[in-house]
Amino acid sequence: MSMGTQRTFRDLEIWQLGLTLVIKIYSATKHFPNSELYIITAQARRSALSVPSNIAEGSRRHSPLEFMRFLNIALSSLAELETQMIVSQKLGYISEDVLNELTEHIDHISRKISNLSKRIAPQNASRTTQHAVRQTQNAQQ
Repeated sequence: MSMGTQRTFRDLEIWQLGLTLVIKIYSATKHFPNSELYIITAQARRSALSVPSNIAEGSRRHSPLEFMRFLNIALSSLAELETQMIVSQKLGYISEDVLNELTEHIDHISRKISNLSKRIAPQNASRTTQHAVRQTQNAQQ
């Protein structure tokens, strides 16, 4: 990508993986019982949608610290979604093979998000430390 090209959230691999997850979850929940439409079906879809949505929103924030906060929300949504899919498998709504495929995808996205958070974190740690040092110095004057 050239220096003049502005990257957007759509260029982020984790956002693209999240979008693929949404499609997989919609497909997996398509044939859930009607009695689950407003319960586990809706909740799983909301959890899945939360992942790329929070990645997109966080990437548009003006500080790495805020971006990390939204990445953490996406990670939480992934954990919630994995739990919902485990329950769905135990209730017989999805097969063990489908569960394994989904959890592999969830784990892959989780690792990618965690790695990105770690790359962002050192920048924030030094800024936070510098801010704390300035506040301490100001308080001592």
